[in-house]
Amino acid sequence: MVLPQPSPSVERWVAGLWPGSAAFPSTRPGLASPMVKVPGRVLPLWLVAVPSAWVLGEVAPDRDEEEAGTKKSNVLATQYGFFTKGRKKGQPSLAETEGEPESSPRLPAQLPTVEELKADLERGRLEAAGPLLALELELQEAAAAGLASEEELVRRQSEVEALYALLRDQVLGLLRRPLEAAPERLRQALAVLAEQERQDRAAAAAAAAAGPPGCPGLAATRPRGWLQLWRDGVAQAAAERLSRRPAADAEGRTEAERAFLHMGRTVKEDLEAVVERLKPLSPADFSVVAAYAESYHAEFAAQLAALTQLELCPRDTSMLLVWVQNLYPNDILNSPKLSPELQGVRLGTLLPQTQISLLEASFLSNEVAIVRKWMARALELESERWTKDEAPQRLDGRCHSELAIDIIQLISQVHENTKSITLDLGTQIKPFLLEELARFLRSYQRAFDEFLERCRQLRNYRANVIANINNCLPFRTSVEQQWQTRPDLRSSLLRPLNALQSRGFDTLLQSLFGDLKPLFKRFTQTRWAAPQQTLEEILSIVDKRMPEFSELQDCFQEELLEAVHLHLVKEYITRLCKRRLVLKTAEQQQQLAGLVQANAQHIQQFCAQSGSRATWLHHALPTLAEIIRLQDPSAIKIKVAMYAILYPDFSKDHLSAILAIKGNLSSSDTKSIRSVLDSNTGAHEPSKALFSLIKFKAPVVTFNPPDNDL
Repeated sequence: MVLPQPSPSVERWVAGLWPGSAAFPSTRPGLASPMVKVPGRVLPLWLVAVPSAWVLGEVAPDRDEEEAGTKKSNVLATQYGFFTKGRKKGQPSLAETEGEPESSPRLPAQLPTVEELKADLERGRLEAAGPLLALELELQEAAAAGLASEEELVRRQSEVEALYALLRDQVLGLLRRPLEAAPERLRQALAVLAEQERQDRAAAAAAAAAGPPGCPGLAATRPRGWLQLWRDGVAQAAAERLSRRPAADAEGRTEAERAFLHMGRTVKEDLEAVVERLKPLSPADFSVVAAYAESYHAEFAAQLAALTQLELCPRDTSMLLVWVQNLYPNDILNSPKLSPELQGVRLGTLLPQTQISLLEASFLSNEVAIVRKWMARALELESERWTKDEAPQRLDGRCHSELAIDIIQLISQVHENTKSITLDLGTQIKPFLLEELARFLRSYQRAFDEFLERCRQLRNYRANVIANINNCLPFRTSVEQQWQTRPDLRSSLLRPLNALQSRGFDTLLQSLFGDLKPLFKRFTQTRWAAPQQTLEEILSIVDKRMPEFSELQDCFQEELLEAVHLHLVKEYITRLCKRRLVLKTAEQQQQLAGLVQANAQHIQQFCAQSGSRATWLHHALPTLAEIIRLQDPSAIKIKVAMYAILYPDFSKDHLSAILAIKGNLSSSDTKSIRSVLDSNTGAHEPSKALFSLIKFKAPVVTFNPPDNDL
């Protein structure tokens, strides 16, 4: 029976690794041919043409060994006598070639005994694999030729199988812990494994081609399946390596975190060692890197699956997702050393997608709850500082609070950490975080309102008000520039900030406006020519009080000055409308218009020099002065229409109060002018309020003042 020849790739690989193979044709005489024939069989040259001393790695036997060789020959003849029992005199033995040219290599005179092979294998000498295979093949030849009894065949086969068990344990033991073995030992173990796989394939091919081989008296031992045993051993080694309990560290990690770190580090280091040390020694069709990667991946996944069945704390849930979605696929499998080797290896994710989705939902809920908790705690601590009358910090001469920075950093950090897991998860959590921020800002506004009402007598009251107004800047900047949000959410974020700032401004300006109130009343209590001095006094008081607001941020100083500017214009219009003044002649109306124009210019100039950028107020008083000055109803109507565009909250009541000053205007003309606002009513919502802040009804004029009442 002739065994099928192995594939060229495996044969060349074995020849390149095994001592005495075709890779060493010039080192021993008579090894020029890689294959020789024995009766009915083609055998690898290294199995039949290498003396046992060479196979054991010796260069040449000395005299003592030659004497021992004689004894071995006698033992071999005794033990293998059943191979030649019953052979006729002159009949060639199985070790002799049959029908070969004289130049063909011949079998060695003897093979090592079973005891010698056993001793070699017990000492870990993998070189014994060659003679052992030769014994196996000779046993099969003897069985096929009927040269031994069934009992003798069973005995000899049991001895061969016992030797193979020793060899298997030696080979798989080395390959089970490849990182602890010397490279040459690994090379030998892999050569044995490759040869056994080649023999398994050859036996399977022969069985497929001609049916089971007829070897009466021998049990079928092929395929031995050592390659699968090796793969099973890899899986067992992966389980042992990854299931080791890591020692406690000094960094305060949880047990799950230590387990993740240990498993991830072990997978990465072991697979990189396989790539660097084991792959170069292995035949390509072993797919050694894929075998290790699949085993380690399966064990890692099994450990994580078991972990998900437990009740995980938020910290462990987060860490689990980090490993499953980021660290394992990116930092381990996609590392520079492993990524090229794992191309085409389908490992999949460590957990099924349904389980990942559940973990992500739990993670999002946990993170939002943590953010809510810490924001509430931060506000609580900040409120305590206010009520304890603690002075705020000063930073660059401005009142400063860390509250806004803490909240923004908290949200940004949670968002970035979530994005580091996956970008999609970062996108999912963003609206939740902004909703929590909006909820916090509403709570912040309520806490600030309570502080304003209850703590007026505290020494650091105004400083803390300023600090909280300054807090609005980083919040507003983050909302408008950093976090792109949908319009409704953006409004819900800015609304509490605007309300807080407005309440803060009202509180800071309350004292100033209180001081100005009696001065503005003089406009209705004296002749309109006299209030020029009153206006000078008003502006002087404002100028002296402005340093009180220097600890505001520059942008808020500008906005506060705009509020002062608005107050001056609003109060001036209020007094102009509320004064029961009726001028019957055009000359008187022009004189009043000139006074209003001059006062408007004075207010505008003062506010602009102080830093107000409320240019939208520039036309408020001058246009009213123009309405008072004009005499043609049509011209007045045009001016009123233009004025209503500039100030949509300019109502008919406000217009009536101004038109009441013009005593020479007929009721029909007044009605016609008022009708201009009919088409404008509700047409535009004012971007900024002016006339809506002036609440009164048009006065009922019952008298005309003297001509000199200006």
